[in-house]
Amino acid sequence: MNSINLWKNIFSSQKNQPEKDGLIITKTQRDKLLSENQNLLKEKTKLQQLVKIQQQESEAKEEALYSELLDIFDSLEFLIDYLDNNLQEENFNPKAFKRLPKFVGSMQEKLLTILSRREVEKIDFDEDTPDFSVCKVVDREIRDDIPEQTITKIVRQGFKIKEKILRYVEVITAK
Repeated sequence: MNSINLWKNIFSSQKNQPEKDGLIITKTQRDKLLSENQNLLKEKTKLQQLVKIQQQESEAKEEALYSELLDIFDSLEFLIDYLDNNLQEENFNPKAFKRLPKFVGSMQEKLLTILSRREVEKIDFDEDTPDFSVCKVVDREIRDDIPEQTITKIVRQGFKIKEKILRYVEVITAK
């Protein structure tokens, strides 16, 4: 019997008795109430411990994410210094300029790795026509050389987490 029903029984049994200064309960009812109270206190303690563990896990995940993002920040800071030192007009370095796409690509790969650790994946889409379950047409361009609705350009890459779309693949199609 749960404590609510137990209290109902106690109060209903008191209705037929003359009013007194206190509530009279039997030893059995008292023992049941004390037992139920102990069970509730144990459950409360377990729930508090569970919440604390979940908070600690959440904080650890956040800290790991921030640490990984700081790696990206460091790469961007390095890139800014690199550009400042190697691409100024007075000391332009063509070799440095050629290395730029590779360096930016490695930063993009780091970011994709961070996302993939959190089950965020790039939507692999290489069709000629939009699949509206993963694509969003953001613009149309007049083209006579290809059929209407043919994708002419992917503007922004799409991403999903598990099966949920975070961002649709944004495309431009022919009209």
